[in-house]
Amino acid sequence: MIHLSQSAIREFKRLESKDPYGSGVVRLAVSPGGCSGLTYDLQFRQSTKPTDQILKVDQLKVVIAAEHLASCEGLAIDYSEDLMGGNFRFTNPLAKQVCGCGVSFSLDEPPAEQPADCTQAETTAFPTGHL
Repeated sequence: MIHLSQSAIREFKRLESKDPYGSGVVRLAVSPGGCSGLTYDLQFRQSTKPTDQILKVDQLKVVIAAEHLASCEGLAIDYSEDLMGGNFRFTNPLAKQVCGCGVSFSLDEPPAEQPADCTQAETTAFPTGHL
């Protein structure tokens, strides 16, 4: 199960209203990259594949490829703004290492010495917006 906070839902809806295609479909993917090995990728997409898992919450569809489901089980997505601007925040209870950027993570155990900008994953439950 993936959890969306109310602020994340509001931001997705705001972004969707600016989407020229008005698809209402957000694709969540896990891609190789970032300082910890994997990154989250969010994009508006119109098309889905037969193997995609479609999760619905509050008139919003979040699509995730079947091969990415296992690495996102229990993922919580929040949205917040600070002096640096607004960002989606990801909290993955399966992550063994999370970079300070908040988007890059690893499912493997971190090395004995972590880079200074990396921290252990924290879990946060959001009471609303469960997918």
